[in-house]
Amino acid sequence: MTVEVALAVMAAARVEHLTLCDRDDQSTGRITLARLVVLRESATYTDRIRLRDVLDGPFAAA
Repeated sequence: MTVEVALAVMAAARVEHLTLCDRDDQSTGRITLARLVVLRESATYTDRIRLRDVLDGPFAAA
């Protein structure tokens, strides 16, 4: 799922966070709306960034 899709889902559901799961329905992390908004407003953002990249990749929080 991309960050844009996640933001749309969160807006529609009116939630402040999403619990992320793998294909076996095991929790792999949690992402907050605030974190996604900050990421979307950053200079490095593109509409192709996926949530897994935010959690594990170069966009992961320090």
